Amino acid sequence: MNKSMSSCGKAQDYCESVVKGKTKAPKYVKKQCKQILPILRGTDKTFCIDKKKLLKIEALLKILKMPKGLLIGKPIYDALAGFQWLLIVAALCVVYKTDTQKRRYTNIILEIARKNGKTFIIAVLFILLFFFEPRFSWFYSVAPDGSLSREIKKAIEEIISYNAAVFETDKPTALFKIRRDDILFKPKKSEYVPLNYSNSRLDGKLPNVFLCDEVGALPNSYAFEAMRSGQLTIKNKLGFLVSTKYPSAHNPFEDEIELLKKTLDGKFEDKETFGLLFEPDDTKNWVNNDEVLLHANPLAQSVPEIFEDLLKKRERAVNCPSARENFLTKHCNIIYQGQGTEHFVPIEVIQKCEVQKVSFEGMAVYVGVDLAMTNDNCAVSIVGVDDEGNLLIDCYCFIPEGRINEKNAFEKLDYREFMRAGKCIACGDLTVDYSVIEKFVFDIPKNFGCEIQAIGYDRFNALSSAQKWEQEFTTVQVRQHSDTLHPPTKLLKEKLFDKACLIEQNKLFEINFENARLTYDTNLNQYINKKRSNGKVDMVMATIDAVYLAQQDIIFDDGFVVQSA
Repeated sequence: MNKSMSSCGKAQDYCESVVKGKTKAPKYVKKQCKQILPILRGTDKTFCIDKKKLLKIEALLKILKMPKGLLIGKPIYDALAGFQWLLIVAALCVVYKTDTQKRRYTNIILEIARKNGKTFIIAVLFILLFFFEPRFSWFYSVAPDGSLSREIKKAIEEIISYNAAVFETDKPTALFKIRRDDILFKPKKSEYVPLNYSNSRLDGKLPNVFLCDEVGALPNSYAFEAMRSGQLTIKNKLGFLVSTKYPSAHNPFEDEIELLKKTLDGKFEDKETFGLLFEPDDTKNWVNNDEVLLHANPLAQSVPEIFEDLLKKRERAVNCPSARENFLTKHCNIIYQGQGTEHFVPIEVIQKCEVQKVSFEGMAVYVGVDLAMTNDNCAVSIVGVDDEGNLLIDCYCFIPEGRINEKNAFEKLDYREFMRAGKCIACGDLTVDYSVIEKFVFDIPKNFGCEIQAIGYDRFNALSSAQKWEQEFTTVQVRQHSDTLHPPTKLLKEKLFDKACLIEQNKLFEINFENARLTYDTNLNQYINKKRSNGKVDMVMATIDAVYLAQQDIIFDDGFVVQSA
């Protein structure tokens, strides 16, 4: 096959340039480009490019003009960047050789910084899909709120209105009918509908194509999983997941990203997912490494004005800490959490210490309890010390059963997921049932095959329960003051960084650590400040109470005493 027959234009040029290192791109974009190149070159044994469809796409985009921006009035064909062409070709034109009517990719993931044309390229894709999808097709977009969801509709309307002559919008033969709540493609009776986000009302849809925008801000995966469920009978199903980074590492978009990374690393096989992850390889040296900006902002490589604006924003973020979080998460795709207090332990440190199962069999353990208010989260943490001085940790959360939906919505978490994992226990109705927590602690020796050496508790809200436990176990009131909490807090942090902790896998525990913020008193004693932390930290506090007991009893000599004021 000669070069003219196998060439895929700008998409192939972009991939070639990325793989050869001529275009700056992060490692997972390089891996994706390397993976798809044989298809674009026409040498893959299973997949090929639908050349007829690609020629039609190119012809249409040469006619349509850019409705706004720096390139207003220019043909969309010329205005699109290489990575945008790659997205179009991968989503619409990669097909099976044995069935050229069936597309390869059903799941498209785009992680990209703000102001890189993500809304525009999705709008272009939707317009193209109107022409190529079967009659009576349905297209949906979902975002964290209705306003964001309608941004796609607004972008489609702008393209249609600016290209009124092409789409004959002022004639009875108009191709599109723009209505308040949807857009109708008249020749095929296909409709696009922007949906308001819901946690329970997205089932029953039959989408040929769907888009979930700003997935990182969604509380759970319900929105796109409901859409995927509705596509079971669709031959050429297609779904787009698009987002920037968000301050939390625990959101449904990060889960999808991790799965895609495993696929590109060869650890997991998924032939139906294509993704461009524009997150920088270097997340530390953002202050002076221009490559960080180029990795997260591919459009900055072809539009100098964007790069100049990013340099100004970076300078402001360097000199203004309050602007740093927005700049790093939205313009650099780096997970970063605020200023004012110090982040306790990075999430990746916790994850490196996690194991599938922690065994306390035959050990003497220390139990930390944080009972907080009856309508809030409570926690019980079990800590043991092995022969090598490693801390063994297993932690459980207790929440009021009648407040699960309220907590899911307010905290943007899925507590039912944690309950299924066995690390969260719902008890009581609108308040936590302390008797369930008390029984859980009483049953620790039986359920974990260990001996409770002591139970540490915060006096606040725990006196009644402590009086019951002390009939059978040794109970210790752990004074909630910086001079008391500093040694166990410091010890726990050091053990985690030294990988001298074994933590039973627990996503909710990770989130608690991610929320925790350190504060220092006038003597530079460090402690977790609940009020300044970014969410629930009960499991961390319970663990620190348990580590305090272990520290007094085992890790230090018998003569070691924490000074109290």
